[in-house]
Amino acid sequence: MDMDTLKRRGLVMLGCGKMGSAMLQGWLRGKLDPADIWVIDPDPSDWLRDLEGLHLNAGLPDEPGLVMIAVKPQMMGDALPRITALGGGGTVVLSIAAGVTIRHFETVFGSGTPVIRAMPNTPAAIGRGVTALAANDAGEGSLDLAEELLSAIGQTVRLEREDQMDAVTAVSGSGPAYVFHVIECLAAAGEGQGLSRDLAMELAKATVGGAGQLAEDSDKPPSELRADVTSPGGTTEAGLGVLTNELGDLMRRTVAAAADRSRELGN
Repeated sequence: MDMDTLKRRGLVMLGCGKMGSAMLQGWLRGKLDPADIWVIDPDPSDWLRDLEGLHLNAGLPDEPGLVMIAVKPQMMGDALPRITALGGGGTVVLSIAAGVTIRHFETVFGSGTPVIRAMPNTPAAIGRGVTALAANDAGEGSLDLAEELLSAIGQTVRLEREDQMDAVTAVSGSGPAYVFHVIECLAAAGEGQGLSRDLAMELAKATVGGAGQLAEDSDKPPSELRADVTSPGGTTEAGLGVLTNELGDLMRRTVAAAADRSRELGN
């Protein structure tokens, strides 16, 4: 299926919270029109209500090209019955729900249904997200379409195996929250050294944002970039002497806890 076919047959969104809204905003910047999209959401935002041409809580097309499931895993039981009739092979099911496996969707929609499981992250809201994809055998042929859709909100990667998705969820799915907490802690530490709250926060945000951009754009590995900043006997070396004693183990335990929770949600 290509984008023209999808526009002709329509795209259905089950749920449209923050991540779904970020995706929708990206698609409306040139890939799709509001009239191509049906949204099922019991509590739609004012932005959705005001989006001219969008099919909001209206009757669904008979065989849409794709249905995207963007509800929380805990809400699946109540939400999925509204779209199970779309299973069977004609419609691609694309899920961004953490922890919910492809096998679960095959059970709900039927074994012949093309299913793609995706894990985006919140920088999608500014077009800087990264989304990991895995598909069942029936969905392999629709991965190009999924990548084209999701490229509107950032980068995409294809996984070799679905069981890698729990680790992806723990690293890139939950990772922005870890980084935001680093910003909070760095700002609080600066404030503790005599900076004003606003100045400390401004410096922390800009430092983390700039360092992340440099790491992404540079051909050097992060270890080399770190070494470039660290003069022997200097201030950075003194700070890293404290940080490196604990951060590696702390991050391993953080990611493991998130991955374990992702596996629990899938059971």
